Amino acid sequence: MKKIWTIFILVVVSSFAALIWVGTEIYQTQPPIPEKVIVKETNEVFYNKSDIQTGQNVWESIGGMEVGSIWGHGSYVAPDWSADWIHREAKYLLNFWAHKDYGSSYKNLDVEKQGALKARLVKEIRTNTYNKSDGSITISKARLAAIKANIQHYSSIFFNGHEKYAIQKGALTDSTKLKQLNAFLFWTSWAASTNRPNKDYTYTSNWPHEPLINNTITADSQIWSGFSIILLILFIGILAFYHIRNHEKGEAITSPSKDPLLAMPLFRSQKAVLKYFFVVSLLIALQVVLGIITVHYTVEGQAFFGFELSQYLPYSITRTWHTQLAVFWIAVTWLATGLFLAPMISGKEMKYQILGINFLFIAALIIVVGSMLGEWLGIHQFLELSTNFFFGHQGYEYMDLGRFWQILLAIGLILWMFMVGRHILFAIRKKDDSKHLLIILLVAVMAIGMFFFSGLMYGENSTLPVINYWRWWLVHLWVEGFFEVFATVTIAYLFSRMKIISIKTAGKASIASATIFLAGGIIGTLHHLYYSGTPVQAIALGATFSALEVVPLTLMGFEIRENWNLLKENEWIQRYKWPIFFFISVAFWNMLGAGVFGFLINPPIALYYIQGLNTTAVHAHTALFGVYGMLGMGFIITCLRLYSKRLWNEKLIRNAFWLLNIGLILMVVLSLLPLGIIQAYTSITKGYSYARDAELLYTPTVQTIKWMRIVGDVIFSVGIVYFCWFVIKETVFLMKSKK
Repeated sequence: MKKIWTIFILVVVSSFAALIWVGTEIYQTQPPIPEKVIVKETNEVFYNKSDIQTGQNVWESIGGMEVGSIWGHGSYVAPDWSADWIHREAKYLLNFWAHKDYGSSYKNLDVEKQGALKARLVKEIRTNTYNKSDGSITISKARLAAIKANIQHYSSIFFNGHEKYAIQKGALTDSTKLKQLNAFLFWTSWAASTNRPNKDYTYTSNWPHEPLINNTITADSQIWSGFSIILLILFIGILAFYHIRNHEKGEAITSPSKDPLLAMPLFRSQKAVLKYFFVVSLLIALQVVLGIITVHYTVEGQAFFGFELSQYLPYSITRTWHTQLAVFWIAVTWLATGLFLAPMISGKEMKYQILGINFLFIAALIIVVGSMLGEWLGIHQFLELSTNFFFGHQGYEYMDLGRFWQILLAIGLILWMFMVGRHILFAIRKKDDSKHLLIILLVAVMAIGMFFFSGLMYGENSTLPVINYWRWWLVHLWVEGFFEVFATVTIAYLFSRMKIISIKTAGKASIASATIFLAGGIIGTLHHLYYSGTPVQAIALGATFSALEVVPLTLMGFEIRENWNLLKENEWIQRYKWPIFFFISVAFWNMLGAGVFGFLINPPIALYYIQGLNTTAVHAHTALFGVYGMLGMGFIITCLRLYSKRLWNEKLIRNAFWLLNIGLILMVVLSLLPLGIIQAYTSITKGYSYARDAELLYTPTVQTIKWMRIVGDVIFSVGIVYFCWFVIKETVFLMKSKK
């Protein structure tokens, strides 16, 4: 075991060293925010630093990443504002010069004249005019005219609304805020179209694809994409060899003839946890309702089957709540599972455990309701910008809740870490065969408690590259990293208590699995940051190690087979049929959603063209719900099965399981994936801005594909109803029981 632990520690320490090193490079080489933007011919100061920074706060207050996207990060209905700004500015300049020099529009010129004007455009846009000495950027009078045309266009969108972008009328009416918002949009487009000093690529490594200004994929992106694929194939072979050689070497164990867990004592604190599952069911149902409304905005713009809903619940708020509730209910489920299993692990109930459970329950409700209300108030512009940052809408996908609610949640997680960790520590001190398994479980619990604080590492006026860096620490490392380790170890612990595997084998397997996963997962965080104003190191390391994330997922077929075989070993295991079925589903979606669809957008050459298209939505739905959602549901069913001694009427849970999986498959196959493929083809052949344009997304073919999603959505929603009804019914029964 010493060797396994040594490798685990080396992997974690070296991986974080690399991740932090790239972070320091991001701080040092990020695109500068100028002190002023000067017009060359007149020395007029058109924008200053305050305009841009405040504009970022304005953008956050209207929903930020929930209203279109910046540098590919955000929602899919409205355009990517930086890509759209670049394209519009480029077209304006080409036509301006064409009329001035030749008295004709650009498209009517011959190829030679078009080539000359395009060369002038590339020089105009891509030349870096940032002056370090006074922090200024210089623009020409012609470019100023293009910027003013863009300002008029975007101000009209946010003032008057835009049905096809699902932006409600009056989203932003303050003229000063509109000016500041446009200043921020200008800066994001400037960083994405201006070469880094002494480089032939932009601050965003030539993202987005825009042929008019020669924004095309860099050699670094192509080279590291190829290298990542080679590494993927190599390490799949190595892991498969390791798996075949070592998989059957676990300690032999005789499967018991009856359920070992039936004699497990029940504790009062476990009953206190049951109310979490009741509320989680309501949150799941609400999240699905909001998802239905959100996706409907993509086909009807401002309305919901004719009813003008956007004035009360605009797309930006329904999408915010939909994504945030997903994180809330999944996280609460996993945390509740930890609280439920804690006394089972230690064999005793620690002092004030029930009080802590009830306190966390009330705190969770306050955070959910308070953050949702704050986001609604923020998006409707009822809050000042600083107040919005702390109590309203931060504007960053999966981290939308205000900083005050973030801090409350962080404090709650520390309390949870203490409540669960002390039970695990008590069990570790027994120094029995479970020691190593429990140590890795304690590591996961501590990481869940501590790594949420990464979301507090940026401030109200931090720059976009810095915020994205820390945001993905939270979304990727906290959710996809350490929760994954927690889940793996928890399942191994349950199987060891059921005497399906030995506790020693469970310990070794859990540490090895955590090592393999984190070896790619920690540095793999950088694959979200290829084109976010980050240096080329993010592409090199992100591409290399994100490929390794996929490696363990290729062996999920073995896990599916093994879990399926468990059901055949003894009749008593049928009691755990549905928890095992949900774990089988998790393995399937891990392989498909996280593995196949994850790698679809992982290599730089892929992400360059399809970041922020519906191919991302394919991965998001199949990985977030298919893996983490199904795992959360599996944990709920497991806890209810452990607490309940009665036989279940399995009709509800059986229907729920199959309808959820079938609905999710149809949602992807009939709508999200075909739509993503159409957008990807458009992005590759014409340019990124075209792939996000309403002109494409509202064509009859694309609209038909959008409507096709209703088939999968309806089936999935019925599955949600079955699941929530089963959980509520069983939870109420157990809460009323005298145990």
